[in-house]
Amino acid sequence: MGISDQKFVIDIPPPERGTRVWLITFTDLMALMLTFFVMLFAMSNVKLTEWRSIINSLSQTLRPEVAKTVPAPSAAFNIGTIFRKRAIDIDYLASVLREAFEGHALLSRGRIARLEDRLAIALPGDALFEPDGSGLTDGGRQALFVLGGVLRNIGNQIDVSGHADIAQAAHGYASAWELAAARAATVANALRQSGYTDDIVAFGFADALNGAAVARRIEVVVRQTAAGAP
Repeated sequence: MGISDQKFVIDIPPPERGTRVWLITFTDLMALMLTFFVMLFAMSNVKLTEWRSIINSLSQTLRPEVAKTVPAPSAAFNIGTIFRKRAIDIDYLASVLREAFEGHALLSRGRIARLEDRLAIALPGDALFEPDGSGLTDGGRQALFVLGGVLRNIGNQIDVSGHADIAQAAHGYASAWELAAARAATVANALRQSGYTDDIVAFGFADALNGAAVARRIEVVVRQTAAGAP
């Protein structure tokens, strides 16, 4: 065999399949980026208020609270819910009433007395009512409208005490007590018409001081307790 008949064969091995050499570079790059962001976070200042807000919002999103439904009362008889106005301080009320009474023709003749547990407002009965009767005069009706405009904003218990003497009762009423009770009821109704929504207790008293102005007075008593309180 001659030289020209010989063949040279170069054996080149085929490339290996599934080589993942590039993953090494990718992993190093991810590690460097993670290190970089951790360093940025460590150098920053986190506001605790904003951080708590984020935590709370995520907590509500991931674990929302289930709304609780209150079952309706099913008993045959149920106690209704009553919302009452709160009783205000009677010392503060006294100062407000003195300002309202100042300059008023009829109310300025009244007297405001601070007692131990109540505020007593004494008004002249002869000016509030018609002679020997329980009907209000025009000035008395206007005065009670002003007084009721102040008392309508409070939640205190209010009592009305009427006083009359025997001389007045002789002109149309069987007794001074009946006239006093009728006048107290008239004042209570006038205050309720002016806006006071709670119950008003009316009392009648017969006074032995015949002819005296104090024996014909009307007293509006404001208790320091709330209306309807035991």
